[in-house]
Amino acid sequence: MLVDLALYLGGILLLIGATFVLIATIGVIRLPDLYTRMHAASKAGAVGGGLILLAVALVGLDMAVAIRALIGIIFLLVTTPLAAHLLARASHLADYRPDNQSVVDDITKNEKQNSANN
Repeated sequence: MLVDLALYLGGILLLIGATFVLIATIGVIRLPDLYTRMHAASKAGAVGGGLILLAVALVGLDMAVAIRALIGIIFLLVTTPLAAHLLARASHLADYRPDNQSVVDDITKNEKQNSANN
């Protein structure tokens, strides 16, 4: 009974995680510039990957697999936002500007204010 519940819950989590990954993929394909694409990939991709790893932990029915999956989730949640931030900062410093549809460019605005104050 408990094993069946874990299998069903794992299947549901797998479907939800796959949906998040699909949304991230559509965002990477459809969004206009690097920054918005990176946002879609880092947010929805990390959540989707985390849910898939959580499903693996439940369906695996082995403590060693569950611990590895949980370590993978922690690794995803720590490294994905950090990597996205570093890539966005490096792209901005390389003068890759946001698309015209983007409303706010905080980095350029802050740089202009700092140069005006000096």
